[in-house]
Amino acid sequence: MLDQIHWLAAVTVLGALEQAYFFLQVIYARRLFGISPPKISGPPEFERIFRAQVNSSEYFPIFLAVLWQAGLFFHQGLAAALGLLYLYARYCYFMGYKASSSERLAPIYFSAGVLWILIAVSALGILHFFLSHYVGLNVLQLLTA
Repeated sequence: MLDQIHWLAAVTVLGALEQAYFFLQVIYARRLFGISPPKISGPPEFERIFRAQVNSSEYFPIFLAVLWQAGLFFHQGLAAALGLLYLYARYCYFMGYKASSSERLAPIYFSAGVLWILIAVSALGILHFFLSHYVGLNVLQLLTA
């Protein structure tokens, strides 16, 4: 069983480390700009870092859910590769947003595209599972025949 999920687990750990890095960036920015919690406003430099972290955190549960569904129901290797691509795009998004609000646009669109691909792969895998197990229709067998 573990050989079927080890890449998904590795990408999940990398994602958790990335989230921790983003959290630490907010802590450093709070110290740099003298902004104590629970305040969330301050200089634009701080607000961009804070928003980048919050935006990334908001999408993280969606990412994890579709990463694992795609890996379990479709293909672990493809899901893990897409997961790495997503994490890289999120890192570029964070660093771009940290520099300037306009620098976040290309990476956010790219990461959203990767997320939609993961959603589609998940849905296809789950649909194939239901069709083959409950209807007795193996779509893959029909395509190769």
